[in-house]
Amino acid sequence: MMKNLIAILFVGMISLGSFAQEKVAKIEFKTDVIDYGTIEKGADGVRTFEFTNTGNAPLIISSVKSTCGCTVPKKPKGPIMPGEKGEIEVKYDTNRVNPIRKTITVISNAETPTIALKIKGLVVDPNKTSVLEQRSKSVIEQ
Repeated sequence: MMKNLIAILFVGMISLGSFAQEKVAKIEFKTDVIDYGTIEKGADGVRTFEFTNTGNAPLIISSVKSTCGCTVPKKPKGPIMPGEKGEIEVKYDTNRVNPIRKTITVISNAETPTIALKIKGLVVDPNKTSVLEQRSKSVIEQ
């Protein structure tokens, strides 16, 4: 009798252990690249990466980092439950007139713990025309 009880408990513990390991959070982004296109200096630099927890365990994003201080990402505060959507907001400093090529690293408890998101585009200053444009205008005006 006692042996049977121990065997049942042992089998129960093993099945509980394997059941616990099957629970996993999965993060699935709608897109992993946001293209700002060509935007003007001082334009709204906020964009959002949307994702869904397609796993069966709560998703916890522990860190969201950018490659430079010109890009500020915001992570969700609490856990994202299975089937729920979440978002990572990225604010790029559009006062910098140059091409945008930045990577945001997302670290979480998901099956894929590290994911790289990218933003790209070009910030232009509408008040400053290029040297070529100025030359062609002066040729036309003569």
